[in-house]
Amino acid sequence: MVAWLATTLLLLPASGRAASTEIEPGTETESSAPKPATPAAAQPAFQLEVKAPEPLRETLLRHLALQQYREMQDLDQEELARLLIAAQDNARNLLATQGYFSPEIHISLSEAPEPAATDETPAQRPAPRTVLIEVTPGEPVRVASFQLKLSGDVLHNAQLEAVQRSLNESWGLRPDAIFTQAAWDAAKTEALRRLTAVRYPTGHLVQSEARIDPETRRAELSVTLDSGPDFRFGDVVVEGLQHHSTELVQRLAQIPKGSTYTQLKLLQAQQRVADSGYFDSVFMTLDTSGDPQAATVHVQVREAKLHKLVTGVGISTDSGARLSAELTQRQLPWLDLRALSKLSLDRDTKTLSSELSSQPDEDNWRWVNSGQLQRQVGSTDPINSLTLRSGRTKTEEHYDRNVYLQYDHSLTQSAPPESASSVSANYAWTQRNFNSLPFPTKGYGLAVELGAGLTLGSQREPFVRSRARVLGYLPFNEAEYPQSDQAPRLVWRAEAGAVVARSSVTLPSTQLFLTGGDTTVRGYGYREIGVVQADGSLAPGRYLSVGSLEWQKPIVHNGLATGFDGTLFIDAGAVADQVSALHAKVGVGVGTRWHSPIGPLAVGLAWGVATRRLRLHLAVGFTF
Repeated sequence: MVAWLATTLLLLPASGRAASTEIEPGTETESSAPKPATPAAAQPAFQLEVKAPEPLRETLLRHLALQQYREMQDLDQEELARLLIAAQDNARNLLATQGYFSPEIHISLSEAPEPAATDETPAQRPAPRTVLIEVTPGEPVRVASFQLKLSGDVLHNAQLEAVQRSLNESWGLRPDAIFTQAAWDAAKTEALRRLTAVRYPTGHLVQSEARIDPETRRAELSVTLDSGPDFRFGDVVVEGLQHHSTELVQRLAQIPKGSTYTQLKLLQAQQRVADSGYFDSVFMTLDTSGDPQAATVHVQVREAKLHKLVTGVGISTDSGARLSAELTQRQLPWLDLRALSKLSLDRDTKTLSSELSSQPDEDNWRWVNSGQLQRQVGSTDPINSLTLRSGRTKTEEHYDRNVYLQYDHSLTQSAPPESASSVSANYAWTQRNFNSLPFPTKGYGLAVELGAGLTLGSQREPFVRSRARVLGYLPFNEAEYPQSDQAPRLVWRAEAGAVVARSSVTLPSTQLFLTGGDTTVRGYGYREIGVVQADGSLAPGRYLSVGSLEWQKPIVHNGLATGFDGTLFIDAGAVADQVSALHAKVGVGVGTRWHSPIGPLAVGLAWGVATRRLRLHLAVGFTF
């Protein structure tokens, strides 16, 4: 005979309309009986023991209503007998929430012998009675079928089939899974979350039913979700502004009026405003109480301080100890510009830079003007350089674009000193398609730079400069792991650069290439791979080639990712003045990566095959 074990639960979402059929533990005694007050050091009225498989034993010990009566000093035998009868139903209901609807439950009461006269206090003496609950759970109820129905505006969605398929594929209680109340609640919650994340912010649960047959131990599940109306973005209303304009927030958010709402679009708009640097906090909500075809977007912001000075100390295996200072002025007096000035000092490089940037226009393009003074020592002769840049830039979620003019001047303090200058027009394009930042496990990034210029001074010769980078994450056997971040992956990286000009032309060192170090070719020092001169010194070259393969294996403990990866890697790189002279220098090594709060922290020990030296490398963060 089919038994219907269900009670009705009224849910109260934002819309205020929802009904659900649930299976809930019987907690009549727990809810009806007042908790008695007892002395802190009193002897318990009885000892409770439960014999059942884990984790059922823990569930019963934690949730049985009988537990709250253990400290009652005036609990007589008749009242305890009544409580034990209620405990049968209480235990049966608790086991039902774990999927066991036909358990065998035996409850017995035993009296302890009269204690001998001792010096023990009452609280130290054993309980006078012991209640033993023995459970044989039997076979659990398993899901036989489930049906997920949709109503509301989603039925008119051209992508209805895709939405229905996504909800069915992500349903948490698949056929033959053990039915539990927690899993049942989680499956419905996740289905509703996915529906509202697509484009229906007022989506709600209309009806849910779990039809249980204890004899066959099968469960038939049914859920109906109502999407509510389809919403479109209306006006953007901003609160919390003091120094900046509403138009700035609207341009940063990039929410076209009349476009279809999705939760993802709103989150992306919020992230764009937060990443702009103008605000310390940003919170966006959609007003669903008005016209769905012109829903107001409310933006609550807290502006960042107009002036901020950040100082820091650090250390790296590339350049040793480092001191830095960064001054941000988010709005210059009388100018609608933001200024960012930086000073950085380490063992090999001293840098002073400043950047002026405008607010983004309606297409999210902004003007950027910058200058940088730098002195580099170390693997090459000391180089003093000046770089000036002016152009426009556009930053989006997956793409960056830059168009700019650049002036370069460098002075190499060799014997004799060598000076060179150039001016160039450049275009840079970057694409990022990673599944998660700053800890990607799959996807790729691609960056391309192309410039054409003219050397200055006595030699006025044209040149062309190009550079390309690619980074990819390729996971293996994801289906075999309970979580995708537990699957091993291959990280591959490649970089190439070229400056095409007459061989007699002297180019600024800032337009040429060096490689080696923590983030390029491990096993070698920072910028240690270049063109070896006749006197044995090192100089930057016109051609660059770098490649890397790294195997990352997440470290798993007790079925959970620990946040650490073990790594094996091989890097290779070369710099030359002619393509035929590119001869790779190889580094191989092992290491570990930690998913730290500030981004990936990678530690590696690499062997430089060409130098026959072992080097420690440390890199923090993920950028592309």
